[in-house]
Amino acid sequence: MIDTHVVTPASADRAERRAPLNRDRVLRVAIDLADRDGLEALSMRKLGQELGVDAMALYRHVRSKDDLFDGIIELIVGEIERPAVTGDWKAAIREQVMAARRVMLRHPWARRVFEERGTGGIAVIGYIESVLAMLREGGFSIDLAHHTLHVLDSRIFGFNQDLFDDSGRAVPSPDVAEILGPAMAARYPRVTELAMSVSHEGVLGRCDDDVEFAFGLDLILDGLDDRRGPSPSEAPQA
Repeated sequence: MIDTHVVTPASADRAERRAPLNRDRVLRVAIDLADRDGLEALSMRKLGQELGVDAMALYRHVRSKDDLFDGIIELIVGEIERPAVTGDWKAAIREQVMAARRVMLRHPWARRVFEERGTGGIAVIGYIESVLAMLREGGFSIDLAHHTLHVLDSRIFGFNQDLFDDSGRAVPSPDVAEILGPAMAARYPRVTELAMSVSHEGVLGRCDDDVEFAFGLDLILDGLDDRRGPSPSEAPQA
């Protein structure tokens, strides 16, 4: 007997709406909705409509809109590919920054969520750990690695506020709080080293924005100075 059932876009959409609802699906549909219609469209009501459920049903999987945004940040950071280990710190950092840039271009609305929420989530801690490992293994002091994190933030995410500053923001979830306990040093040794050496509060807490801005500016100016030609006053006299 020939199966005459044809899967149409409408039937596929109905099947998607009948799929079991869980946190991961809620977060991924939220990202798809924001990719399509922008961050302003991302309300619990519209997300419920997108999933084919009442908005109140979403609260079984996300505690609040802030929790929704925190979960979105975790997934987006998780999309950033990690570079292969080659021993060349500059090539690895460049590859890492370009990978992060591709993700942010894929979700251009997300930088607002990062800037407004920040995060102390596991995915972000893992990302910081991998970048710090590249820098430390490349010979960077922990102080220089710390400043470099700020510079890379501004290049990738397009703002100067510390992406990883959690002061005044959401309290870490229980799973993150557990990692921030005794097991953190074993799992994230570079982050622990930075936290202890630079006396950050929380994961990577409050830093002096003026100091970090000036450091980034000086770094850019030094790099430009290395590339420029001689000025008229510096040119050899005939």
